[in-house]
Amino acid sequence: MGTLTYDSKVVASFDDRVLAHLQHVIWAKLRRGEAFPFTWTDPNRAGLGRTSVWLSPQATLAFQYFGGRVASLNPAWIEALTRSANSPAGLSLVPEPDTPSP
Repeated sequence: MGTLTYDSKVVASFDDRVLAHLQHVIWAKLRRGEAFPFTWTDPNRAGLGRTSVWLSPQATLAFQYFGGRVASLNPAWIEALTRSANSPAGLSLVPEPDTPSP
């Protein structure tokens, strides 16, 4: 499990593979100067279990991975997450699409 830390105050845990895909999408949007909301649920957290943050190029983010290996990225999932990030509701964690068999 890796962590995404926002503004040194909000820490969210994600599987390393999930975090790698989120990082790719988030950094692509921030490089273009785009601000957007990111909402996720955390069923393991007591209380609300849902968090939303406003991501902008000025936001302080840290991606920390548990494992030392870089996860392989699924282009279809990157595309689905990017569509989510570009929607009015902003980025949310959508399920990974099946990859076509070769």
